Amino acid sequence: MGVASVALAEAPGDPKAVKSVDGKYFDAKGDPTYNVKEDGTVDFYTFSGYRRYHAECHVCHGPNAEGSTYAPALKDSVKRFNYQEFAGIVIGGRENKTAGNDSVMPSFAENKNAMCYLDDLYIYLRARSTEAVGRGRPEKKEEKPAAFSEAEAKCMSGK
Repeated sequence: MGVASVALAEAPGDPKAVKSVDGKYFDAKGDPTYNVKEDGTVDFYTFSGYRRYHAECHVCHGPNAEGSTYAPALKDSVKRFNYQEFAGIVIGGRENKTAGNDSVMPSFAENKNAMCYLDDLYIYLRARSTEAVGRGRPEKKEEKPAAFSEAEAKCMSGK
């Protein structure tokens, strides 16, 4: 009797920020991550991720990334999915078929409000996954970096 095996992606690493480039933080593996100061001030990318999550994701995945009756808690999912796997699911979509519990995550590849902010979404969800950012809108944020504005304008215009 054979045993089916499933190839799992490498789990995300420690979300601790070890590097910053133009106001965006990265972990030791080079994946985007959050930076929350002791006074609760979040980096701008975490704040942007909060905004994009509530524009595109919360209807299915629930407020504060805590899940709903038909979509999983993304704050838990990013504990298992590294950045590449997360991006693949958002870009390509995903279908889960389990006994009476079929679910479909649509592709967001054509949605600029998701794709232009893919890093930001992942960053926000990582912050929620460790409770570095609590429920609701972050009260304080860093200033918007010029690099953010430049990347946003380029992505949204398609140039």
